[in-house]
Amino acid sequence: MFITRFKSKIHRVRLTHADLNYVGSITIDEALMDAAGLQDGEKVQVVNNNNGERLETYVIPGARNSGVIQLNGAAARKAAVGDILIIIAYALMTPEEARNFQPTTIFPDDNNLLPASN
Repeated sequence: MFITRFKSKIHRVRLTHADLNYVGSITIDEALMDAAGLQDGEKVQVVNNNNGERLETYVIPGARNSGVIQLNGAAARKAAVGDILIIIAYALMTPEEARNFQPTTIFPDDNNLLPASN
């Protein structure tokens, strides 16, 4: 048996761009992806703190240390530039693996950049 467990989270980033005409996904600064342990193409849940919207999509890397957080395609209608988002990834694991698993949470600054301590 497997359970779905919270794996990693980018907590409170600001949406910098929204592109309705892109073919879907969320573009995330590659430095944030690395710090959170996210991979290109990985499924994530995006929670919008401003309006309560939640959506699932996949990650594509953005320019490293750019602070870019961009919703693409239909997801672009779920948030406005400037909204605060939480990006969450989950993993399937056995209950035994889950007992000892430590998720990763990162806390970018107001410019969506990693503080020196992350």
